[in-house]
Amino acid sequence: MDNQIIAHLDMDSFYASVEVRDDPSLSGQPVVVGSDPQEGKGRGVISTCSYEARKYGLHSGMPISQAWHLCPHAVYIRPSGKYSIVSARIMEILQDYTRHLEQVSIDEAYLDFSDCGSYDQAEERAFLIKKVLREHEGLSCSIGIAPARSYAKIASDLQKPDGLTSIRPDNLNNIISTLTVDKIPGIGKKSSTLLQSRKLFTFKDLADADIQLLQEIFGAWAVGVQDIASGHDTSGLKDQGPRQSIGRETTFAEDTDNPDLISTTLDDLARSLHAELISVHARTRTVGIRIRYTGFITYTRSVSLSHAEDNLASIMKAAHSLIEEFWEGKPVRLIGIRLSGLVYHDPKQLTLDQFFR
Repeated sequence: MDNQIIAHLDMDSFYASVEVRDDPSLSGQPVVVGSDPQEGKGRGVISTCSYEARKYGLHSGMPISQAWHLCPHAVYIRPSGKYSIVSARIMEILQDYTRHLEQVSIDEAYLDFSDCGSYDQAEERAFLIKKVLREHEGLSCSIGIAPARSYAKIASDLQKPDGLTSIRPDNLNNIISTLTVDKIPGIGKKSSTLLQSRKLFTFKDLADADIQLLQEIFGAWAVGVQDIASGHDTSGLKDQGPRQSIGRETTFAEDTDNPDLISTTLDDLARSLHAELISVHARTRTVGIRIRYTGFITYTRSVSLSHAEDNLASIMKAAHSLIEEFWEGKPVRLIGIRLSGLVYHDPKQLTLDQFFR
């Protein structure tokens, strides 16, 4: 861990920023990319929104109808396939600055900066990447640098937008100990509320907590959570060759049993995954869905296609058939889609397929 330097790069409000870049008249306005709000009657969720929109309480995963009521004067835009094209260009640029790149979604990636030899050099490289992305793509990003992937992701989130935050090993515990538990990747609002009800508010509280208490909340993930909170995580980039699956998921602001909202959210996830599939020149053999109910009760189901597909309609049809087959009508907290058994058209594109969930 002492010699490992990991960076996490997250494009700032990616979809919305691309729209503002392409239409400067949108600059300074609240921009929302997602489903059609239909004047507050629409179904589906926000894919992303500009920082101006976030001032009104809007955020990714929020029902689009709720967003309309909070900010009816926002500019609402349907997602576009151009995001995957921009993403591919960004990842191609990043490969010039690292020996190992792991793309984890259409707008974020981990980079191995260990060859820099020092945090000073790593920060200089990060500044250069930010400069190049702004000059070539007209977009800003936030970068976190740290001795492990979890802390790099935490760091990238500390100063947004357009931030660069470095957490060095000798100051790691001082920085993270007072952070609130929701800063740990994977812990959302509901988990935070549950932890707070047990008087666990900060990383230090989690580090000092009885592991059995954490196991009651997180199950098998409890040890990993405590390692991160204690400053003991040493995870780096995954070195597993071409990724064989990619996934997307949305956590609802409130648990929902609304079939229309679940259906349109599933469609939005499918569109986003399809764009990523096309961007890496791949097809999928298997479509899977993931549903989480209250209390972290999670189920997954999948179906194999008759042949490898890159057709959006086929992906949507498979996902909907799985939902219809086993959703019990109970309120849903999280829903996701995963495409697996990926088949690549062009071996030259394999280096782009470094996804992590």
